[in-house]
Amino acid sequence: MDSFSLALGALLEAVGELTDSDFAQPSGCAGWLVRDLVCHLVIDAQDVLITLVTPTADLVTHDSVTYWKVSHAPADDPLAALTVRLAAAYDEPWMLKHHVDDVGQAALRAAQLADPTLKVSTQDMVLCTAGYLGAYVWEWTLHHLDLVAHLPHLAGPSASSLARCREMLEQIAGAFPAHWSSTDVLLVGTGRRAPTEAERAELGDLAIPFVLG
Repeated sequence: MDSFSLALGALLEAVGELTDSDFAQPSGCAGWLVRDLVCHLVIDAQDVLITLVTPTADLVTHDSVTYWKVSHAPADDPLAALTVRLAAAYDEPWMLKHHVDDVGQAALRAAQLADPTLKVSTQDMVLCTAGYLGAYVWEWTLHHLDLVAHLPHLAGPSASSLARCREMLEQIAGAFPAHWSSTDVLLVGTGRRAPTEAERAELGDLAIPFVLG
């Protein structure tokens, strides 16, 4: 629960520091500008709010790691094009910044008030609230890296959020070289950065990139 708040809080702070010109810069998500990514964060926060008020009595089927679908190919997201069109509909960057802060802060408050043992349903999965919020640490942290990919003046995710996401990825993919930073593990492991020749040699038979979505 605390990890969720830390990851989302840091991301919202970074969005709050964006300048108008930053919104037109590329993000770490292929094909998306920063404004498109921030619009996606609005949708993410709305999904959290919806899920937290969708309790169920069914048995738990997934946890914070198995929530994510894993593949070795780029995910085909039918909403990606819609997100770009929606982002363009915001006339001024401040409007989008205000919207993401509004729903993001609401998601933070809802998470802090939630019963961690309550079971919730989303996308045909059942998780305890703590597990669901734990899954979103991945979402917030990876997109925080995407946000700052070409904006070095912004602070990135916290060390603890990066470490938690590395732990999640290594549960799925296997251990990465111990001396790699968590940031490098996440960027290379998810295909956001191609490994150098030396890094590829260190990876050996480890199959990358992993796409979690």
